[in-house]
Amino acid sequence: MDSLTHIVLGAAIGEVLAGRTLGKKALLIGAIANSLPDIDFIAAFWLDTARDVLAHRGITHSFLFVAVMTPLLSFLAGRLFPRSGMTRRSWRVFFGVELFAHIFIDAFNAYGTGWFEPFDHSRVSFHLLFVADPFYSTWLGIAFVALLVLRAGHPARRKWAWTGILLSSAYLCYCISNKARIDRQAKVDLLAQHHSYTRYFSTPTPLNSWLWYIVAEDSSGFYTGYRSVFDCQATDFRYQPRADSLLQPFLGHSDVHCLLRFSQGYYTVEEWGDTVVFNDLRFGEMKGWEDPKAHFVFHYFLQRPEENRVVVQRGRFAGWNGSTLRAFIRRIGGN
Repeated sequence: MDSLTHIVLGAAIGEVLAGRTLGKKALLIGAIANSLPDIDFIAAFWLDTARDVLAHRGITHSFLFVAVMTPLLSFLAGRLFPRSGMTRRSWRVFFGVELFAHIFIDAFNAYGTGWFEPFDHSRVSFHLLFVADPFYSTWLGIAFVALLVLRAGHPARRKWAWTGILLSSAYLCYCISNKARIDRQAKVDLLAQHHSYTRYFSTPTPLNSWLWYIVAEDSSGFYTGYRSVFDCQATDFRYQPRADSLLQPFLGHSDVHCLLRFSQGYYTVEEWGDTVVFNDLRFGEMKGWEDPKAHFVFHYFLQRPEENRVVVQRGRFAGWNGSTLRAFIRRIGGN
């Protein structure tokens, strides 16, 4: 999830677990602790783009990292705040819950999270939330503001913290319901249109849980489409050939091996003029709900690796304007 969500979630959890003991310091320590797994952003300073996208949400988002850092942070906190009233066990619960909450919520979007690193390189992704979803984060943000305003020890503080956590959790449950509904109908549409597939996923489009991007894989490519929970008509799928023969000249390149591993097999290769491009399908398409020829958000120029900075998000809102936003809202509504 985005950094702001981790901050407000960490603060709310901190208030629930230690607000009565630490006062408002629980907000700050909770926000820092919940954000700690994202320390892997430092790797970007010395890794190339392909290695960086693979390193992010790797070892620092694993159960091993939580297991190692929880007692270490507890020991350090005990030394820094010897008169806080927190026992070592209380600190362990505090940091254990904060760190686990981070890697848990990160697994709900498309990027994938390395829970089992370094023993297993597979990534966990439930495809339930867009990386920044205001309908999830707003409740936590409101609670965070209330916790900043209310004096330490105010009896309403825990109620505000719990309200933010419970409302965001309720929205998460609503997303699960929406996804189940989308998957059920999309699979019916795939069957009715005689599209056989071996793997399938659906993931929400930007900033909402009503319009979903659907990918179904067969032996040589992917059927992709969009479906809203408000749609009345069948899903319109288009076929995207994998075209991995275009990768042959690049298979000796280390960045290609990183990209193949990162994409978990959900990739296509295409030519843009004289440039060969590697696409990761999991991040969706640039305005794909209205443009049947849309390029993919994650596109990596194999012949020009120096032009691939910020590769994960650079196409996310490319070309958006007021007209695009209105069209997007209409498509969410089923038009």
